[in-house]
Amino acid sequence: MLKQILSKFPRKPKSESLDSTGSDSGNNSPNLGSGFQCTIGGSSLTSKLNVVKRVSSAVFPASISAGAEVVEPHLSFKEVSNPQKQNLFISKLNVCCEIIDSSDPAKQDLKRETLIELVDFVSSGSAKFNEPAISAMCKMCATNLFRVFPPKYRSNFTGGETEDEEPMFDPAWSHLQIVYDLLVRFISYNSLDIKVAKKHVDHSFIVRLLDLFDSEDPRERDCLKTILHRIYGKFMVHRPFIRKAVSNIIYRFVFETERHNGMSELLEIFGSVISGFALPLKEEHKIFLWRALIPLHKPKSVGIYHQQLTYCVVQFIEKDPKLASTVIKGLLKYWPVTNSQKELMFLSELEEVLEMTSMDEFQKIMVPLFRRIRCCLNSSHYQVAERAHLLWNNEHILNLIGHNRQVILPLVFPAIERNTQNHWNQAVLNLTMNVRKMFCEMDEELVLACQCKLEEEHIKSNSAAEKRRLTWERLETAAGVQPVVACNFVAPIKPSTCPVVC
Repeated sequence: MLKQILSKFPRKPKSESLDSTGSDSGNNSPNLGSGFQCTIGGSSLTSKLNVVKRVSSAVFPASISAGAEVVEPHLSFKEVSNPQKQNLFISKLNVCCEIIDSSDPAKQDLKRETLIELVDFVSSGSAKFNEPAISAMCKMCATNLFRVFPPKYRSNFTGGETEDEEPMFDPAWSHLQIVYDLLVRFISYNSLDIKVAKKHVDHSFIVRLLDLFDSEDPRERDCLKTILHRIYGKFMVHRPFIRKAVSNIIYRFVFETERHNGMSELLEIFGSVISGFALPLKEEHKIFLWRALIPLHKPKSVGIYHQQLTYCVVQFIEKDPKLASTVIKGLLKYWPVTNSQKELMFLSELEEVLEMTSMDEFQKIMVPLFRRIRCCLNSSHYQVAERAHLLWNNEHILNLIGHNRQVILPLVFPAIERNTQNHWNQAVLNLTMNVRKMFCEMDEELVLACQCKLEEEHIKSNSAAEKRRLTWERLETAAGVQPVVACNFVAPIKPSTCPVVC
């Protein structure tokens, strides 16, 4: 009778006792909530679980490492079974998280061998990485790669390496190279679960990766270029953030520091990124052109990355030809005045842009453009003058000029005539005669009209100069006729003699 009454009371499920037992892994006799305690049989199981938790917590959270079995990191991947390879991979990554000083070559060699084993394992393509392995990989790469660079002692007037300066190589590159190789292979892994990996290759990871582009070692920047390109291609969810982060780097470089070693590599990546933009272009992409790429023409060190910058600009115009006039206005805004080498680069870029410019866009900017070209034609630096004259050798540009010769020829004809009379360089003089001949073949009447107008202006300027000369002569004559005004000089007064004899 008593048993029947007791059986009607609800019993506590066994799962609750198990959960409460596992909730406190540090005690061998956990509480069950009712005041009673039970002892888990077999202390060896408890000690093994504690060891697993201590080792795995150094790499990834306890919630992820639940059920992971520790494998000795000195074992080879050939010595363990397939189910244990993931755990061995994590153990080896955990070992490589230790930063070893250069004073211990034995440990350095051991770490190097471990990294090479990891590269070979990832390259085999036989494994499918779970979340603990992805987390451990990101932590190992962050520990070994992310660092603060020492202060830069290069000239304050350069934005990183220049053509005259030799690149500086990182003494730890033999070790860093293997870590970069492992990260490249891991990111490029075909069966990598992007949904899981994006939790660990997050915004913080990408920002710190972008900071490494300021490394002075060109080999490291080349590896970073490959890695960032793979991340941009695989992690589509991170693409807007990457573009924004790179824009911030450019803003800081242009408007604050004018110092960055990896600007050419970043622009090289964005050259391929821009070519993949969908049409019509988003407003965000156009803003990147207006606010980031065009102001990059301003720094003195533009020669280091000008080739990549030109490619990015040309890619934008290929996507949307209406942007050509905007780009040319930007070039005119930042056009150099005293830097001849920079002016040569601008003229080369201008030719590439004009080759892709339509007639409508050309007519919007032809007046300010040829006012600037007129100055280049008369430049005393013969290379600048030559490069400006060579624009007429481009068929597309010559066609644009020919259709708008009524506006362009009056702008540049005075510069052409001035060169034929005064320029010191014979090569420039020959090119000027060729350009004049082209205009005569286009429209000889217009050339004659411009020449007559120029002669009239020359006569007017001579008469105005003669009037000024006569005016000054009259002023000088008037000043010479007038008597010289006596100086206000007071002679010293002699003291009068006293008539009274003292």
